[in-house]
Amino acid sequence: MATKKYTVLLLTSFVFFTLTSNARTEEPQTTPNTIESILEQPLREVIVSHTDSTGVLQLYCKKEDGSDSRQLTYSKHGCRMPACSSDGKKLVYVQHHGHSLSLRVSNLDGNNSRNLHSDGRNLLPSWLPDSKHIVWMKTEPGQDPSHNSQIHLMNTETGESRRLFTEPEQLKFSNSMPVVSPEGDRIAFVSNRSGNMRIWVSDLDGSNAKQISQPEQEYHQVIKSPIEQKVPAWSPDGKWIAHWEGVEMIHLSKFTGIPNPERDKMIAETFRVWVVGSDGKNRRKVGSGDDPNWSPDGFVTRAFPDRDRGGPKIMIETETGEKELPIVPRQKNWGRFTWKPYISIMK
Repeated sequence: MATKKYTVLLLTSFVFFTLTSNARTEEPQTTPNTIESILEQPLREVIVSHTDSTGVLQLYCKKEDGSDSRQLTYSKHGCRMPACSSDGKKLVYVQHHGHSLSLRVSNLDGNNSRNLHSDGRNLLPSWLPDSKHIVWMKTEPGQDPSHNSQIHLMNTETGESRRLFTEPEQLKFSNSMPVVSPEGDRIAFVSNRSGNMRIWVSDLDGSNAKQISQPEQEYHQVIKSPIEQKVPAWSPDGKWIAHWEGVEMIHLSKFTGIPNPERDKMIAETFRVWVVGSDGKNRRKVGSGDDPNWSPDGFVTRAFPDRDRGGPKIMIETETGEKELPIVPRQKNWGRFTWKPYISIMK
């Protein structure tokens, strides 16, 4: 997949134009070292959930190389699943609250935090492009939250909320893990309406729904479990959707209670991140892992356990291959991450 890097292209064009214009009248004033310094991108920032010194998940803001880490939350029970608004001003996340999973919103620095919704189990909030509304999945207790979930929409300024899909046919199935397109007119989500969990795209109200990613196999014959798809993520240009695919982790020994290391290894080896066009075309495999995300300039990230790190290893595609994002310290657990928008980094 060829993804345009608009910032670099525009800057490169500007440097080229300046050099060639100067060459017509005088000796160029820009040296190669200066060009390299101009083109060198500053380190971007992320907000990531990982455990603190007491083992509680907290939110931290840091550079993409793991430096300059600042703790944003000091929860007694844990915070995870952060998402930044596109205007670079607000942060929404999930906080453990008794037996509930509540939604909270704050400034991007963690200040002025307030509760949005504390009833029940609320997961994976994400923003609409207006930086005013959020969507999320409300689920019932169970091993796999996505199998008994519905999508909700909230105005974060007024607190008004409602179920997003309301047609009887839509509500016959589980609908979960919602993310709205950058244009705000479509929504990607996970549903079992075709049998196993698959990635679907529809209009924002749930109409015109279409399954967009067809797995290589429906069922793993050796593991004796279905292949599922989850965790959709839109590319910044709205043309692509990344997602996880594999045998769900509820089939691992720690969930079944039946020790079977060989089977566990086989299950973990099915975990893959895929990218598919939002029109359902040009599907490609990114690599092993889970929790796909997109950098602001359109590169896919993926995460997977790493014994040497004692926690997750997060990789990002680049123009020349892949590199590691060391944003989770060694020996720490994590609860996902989000990129800070360019607009907030430039301030």
